[in-house]
Amino acid sequence: MTKTFDHGGGVRSLAVPIPDNPLGHTLVYVVDTDRGPVLVDTGWDDPASWDALVAGLTSCGTSVAEIRGVVVTHHHPDHHGLSGQVREASGAWVAMHAADIAIVRRARQNRPERWFAYMAAKLDAAGAPEEHVAPLRTARRTLPGLSPALPDREIVPGELLDLPGRRLRAIWTPGHTPGHVCLHLEEEHPAQLPGHGRLFSGDHLLPGITPHIGLYEDPDDMTVTDPLGDYLDSLERVGRLAPAEVLPAHQHAFTDAAARVRELLVHHEDRLAGLLALLAEPLTPWQLAERMEWNRPWEQIRHGSRNIAVSEAESHLRRLVKQGRAEAVPGTSPVAYVAV
Repeated sequence: MTKTFDHGGGVRSLAVPIPDNPLGHTLVYVVDTDRGPVLVDTGWDDPASWDALVAGLTSCGTSVAEIRGVVVTHHHPDHHGLSGQVREASGAWVAMHAADIAIVRRARQNRPERWFAYMAAKLDAAGAPEEHVAPLRTARRTLPGLSPALPDREIVPGELLDLPGRRLRAIWTPGHTPGHVCLHLEEEHPAQLPGHGRLFSGDHLLPGITPHIGLYEDPDDMTVTDPLGDYLDSLERVGRLAPAEVLPAHQHAFTDAAARVRELLVHHEDRLAGLLALLAEPLTPWQLAERMEWNRPWEQIRHGSRNIAVSEAESHLRRLVKQGRAEAVPGTSPVAYVAV
């Protein structure tokens, strides 16, 4: 039976499972409007997840066929995965920020082999050992999220979404992905908690998890991005918003967003300081990732999760370089970095 919860004021949530993932589930929110219910995210594209979504909507007193629209906080498959099936079953529109729509479009247009080759090249450049990269060179399998539904509406930051009878404003919060958005429900909290409305925070602001900061770049675009800098700036904006309650995509609802923002800002500054200490000697992004603290020893981290860890290490390196606290070592290949 799908777990559901009534948050009051015409907002309910239901837990859609994520297969073989320690997060367990994605919280999908059902928001009543004057023209029918709208979903915030949909969950992973998996038969069991679809069944849970259908059952959860029934428990909430509605059905997939009645869904009017889907607002996607970001393109990751545990958020956007079932959007296409919801649209097929209901005719609902699907909305996403333009930056993440571009990622979805690239994923749909390129064969999986193209992405595996790109990933192998990135890992080579990061200094990954050949035994780690070799499986990607011959991979022919598909990856989840490589054939996602193409959204048909664009979320414009700062504007109210088309939800008759509700005031839901998009807040652009890049970092976890380039087009991640939070959604500010500009209505009095049903329990009259102090603060300004409620915030659907996606993965941007979670009560007990620090979201991954990764790299989602166009293989044909050589622009050097600063996703961690984007994330930290976005956090501060959300902290100033001061919502009465945060409704995240994982774990549970919570209050005092400003305090959680402060915790995350301190966490990342502490992590940057720790990386500077490691960079007393020149290290490649792979070597840095090996030495960083994770939730388990490096030897126990699986292949795919190591790729994510290296991406996280590189995003922090870029921040340090941009701040002038680290620099590339001339003549190194793969490129190594050292504290300044």
